[in-house]
Amino acid sequence: MTARTRLAPAGACTLVIFGASGDLTKRLLAPALRNLDEDGLLPERLAVIGFSRSEPVPEVTSLRGFRRVPGDFDNLEGWTALADEFARTTKAVGSGNCLFYLATQPEQFLNICERLSAVGLLEERNGDWRRVIIEKPFGTDLDSARSLNRALTKLMNEEQIYRIDHYLGKETVQNILVFRFGNGIFEPIWNRRYVDHVQITVAETLGVEMRGGYYDEAGALRDMVPNHLFQLLTLTAMEPPSTLAAHALHHEQVKVLQAVEPLLANECVETTVRAQYTAGERDGRRMAGYREEPKVDPTSTTETYAAFRIMVDNWRWAGVPFYLRTGKRLARKKSEVTIHFKQPPLTLFRQAEVAPPGNLLVISIQPEETIKLRIAAKVPGPDLSASAVDLTFNYDDYFGAKPQTGYETLLFDAMQGDRSLFKRADIVEAGWEIVHPILKVWAQGVCSMTQYDAGSDGPAAADALLAREGRKWRPL
Repeated sequence: MTARTRLAPAGACTLVIFGASGDLTKRLLAPALRNLDEDGLLPERLAVIGFSRSEPVPEVTSLRGFRRVPGDFDNLEGWTALADEFARTTKAVGSGNCLFYLATQPEQFLNICERLSAVGLLEERNGDWRRVIIEKPFGTDLDSARSLNRALTKLMNEEQIYRIDHYLGKETVQNILVFRFGNGIFEPIWNRRYVDHVQITVAETLGVEMRGGYYDEAGALRDMVPNHLFQLLTLTAMEPPSTLAAHALHHEQVKVLQAVEPLLANECVETTVRAQYTAGERDGRRMAGYREEPKVDPTSTTETYAAFRIMVDNWRWAGVPFYLRTGKRLARKKSEVTIHFKQPPLTLFRQAEVAPPGNLLVISIQPEETIKLRIAAKVPGPDLSASAVDLTFNYDDYFGAKPQTGYETLLFDAMQGDRSLFKRADIVEAGWEIVHPILKVWAQGVCSMTQYDAGSDGPAAADALLAREGRKWRPL
């Protein structure tokens, strides 16, 4: 947030955190709020109310203006106590503005919102705003996402709902827009005439850790694709919005998802890969297989790796394949978008020993935030041979930005009422529509489950997915 410190702090408000004793609040929300405070962007008049059954951790209780309301989501006394504390707090703050953060299990989202509505805390009146931040996942399939959206919009307006994806808080993700539309040399070649294909990768070295119970129900496809990977897809493939206002950005994002060619059942066998990690080794240390992880069914058929190809059927991208992959227990932590440009005519170099390498543009989101442009350059010497050379821009080196959680921008924007980096209901549903046929076919067992060693680059079937079309993944 260093570059944003020129901004005025957000207006007076109260932040209510449901799940104040949880891991998300400890690791991400509390540090993000402290960073905002250090940058002078939190409201001068701010109160934080933690609603939880157990005692919040010190990282949370040390926040400025913290108050705690003990309670259970299904206990009426706790909600009455919250309403009473809220009335006292907003009077002390001098504002009825409130941001409710649902850092809880997904099955509690609707329950919490219904109870907030029942005690009158979602009602906006006298110019005060009430906003609700909801973490992913937004449903578990198309039907549940639609059902959740319908239920939520009966309790409040769509404009009050902030569906958060922390990937959009990362500077490099936001910079995709600036890079594409702020540089006249790239936008003219950002299309089917010059681009051969696009790869989007979100790879993790971690296993499921202590999330085995949740993950065994979700799997890689549900957990990562409709949110993180499709956010990267829409920002990469969208048309220039008319403005940077939320509605204009969301309009172009949903158009991308709606332009994705529907996957037919028989196509899923050839264009999708599902795999599960088995025991492997890294640095001489054995890593357990997925079925050995805590809270995971020892006979589980849940995928920990998903890869597939889609086509965006519009004027800009017709004929250009987009390959997406995500998985756990892989060789390296990496999130990136890679644009593979078409090879120029090689007539000039037919006498050369080595043809020039293809041009790549790599936008890396994590672990490092960089943009690399790979070009061809002549190798010194009498022979006419070319080698790949990377031109690299690194955020830390250039801007000296301090470490961030990815939530700073999103929390500040929510307090300001800027929904640009949050997901609208139709974007959520359009994402689920794309993965719906894949989930259906996989559930029927049509696509066989393959395996890969923990600590590897992934399954051989994923390599074959691209090899069939004369391409290969960028190595992890």
